[in-house]
Amino acid sequence: MASLAVSSAAALLSVGVLMIILLAGPASAQGGKTTGQVTVFWGRHRDEGSLREACDSGLYTMVIMSFLDVYGNGTYHLDLSGHPAAGMGAAIKRCQFLGVPVSISIGGFGSGYSLPTNQSALALFDHLWNTYFGGSLNDTTRPFGDAWLDGVDMFLEHGGAADHYATLAVELSKHNIRAGDGKLLHLTATTHCRFPDGRVKEALDTGIFERIHVRFYDDPDCAAAGGFSAAEWGKWAAAYPFTKIYVGVPASPAAAETGYTDPAALRRKVLPVAQKAANYGGVMVWDRYFDKRSNYSASIKNWV
Repeated sequence: MASLAVSSAAALLSVGVLMIILLAGPASAQGGKTTGQVTVFWGRHRDEGSLREACDSGLYTMVIMSFLDVYGNGTYHLDLSGHPAAGMGAAIKRCQFLGVPVSISIGGFGSGYSLPTNQSALALFDHLWNTYFGGSLNDTTRPFGDAWLDGVDMFLEHGGAADHYATLAVELSKHNIRAGDGKLLHLTATTHCRFPDGRVKEALDTGIFERIHVRFYDDPDCAAAGGFSAAEWGKWAAAYPFTKIYVGVPASPAAAETGYTDPAALRRKVLPVAQKAANYGGVMVWDRYFDKRSNYSASIKNWV
């Protein structure tokens, strides 16, 4: 009977260990960490589906609306590719209810933005704060009503040290210092692969960014123009040890001219390297339109 009891106990222990392994989910072969963090850009295609649909998919842990593509000269323009503003506030609140923060990205692929002076940076802060966050100036038009976004992303395709993005970053970070209601403002940047990215370097060097999404695609200056570069990844991770670094990937070959990495290669070759960094954050996917058609995020989420 004692032998039977011991055997039964051993069997139960084995089952328990197996359940723990299964519940823990996949890990990289090199012992790296998984975070489950997948950020996606939304707002570049009218037929990508709604913001609410993106959040309801359960695929993403952050959605970045893109782009506020005109600023710096007293004029501001938000381009969401024809998505109607009506109902957007409710969709933002729905995302937040699901635990998916929604940020706004400034910059983009156009040429209508710059921050040539400190005053222009402070003016952009005022516009962002009063239009999309907690500000409430009476003469400010709020396209999303009383919905309060969660963060600002810098996606810069031109500019340099002469621009005053560091001033903007500091002003945005001040909200987190005095956020009495506990609502933090996520400050992120989406950079080119090649380190450093002079367009945003001065701002990043403040050390106050929460996340950096490194775009390992469409960057002819990168050491590995065809995709992920372990050398460039290492430079980013080492330069900003207190910032979470994300691997930026296109969701399909059609989403970028160069740099597409299929899900199997990402899982076998890229993530085991990236996850060795103590400040590995997750994966950024460009963008919702292509991801919806390729199911890229669904293919990689358990390995991210």
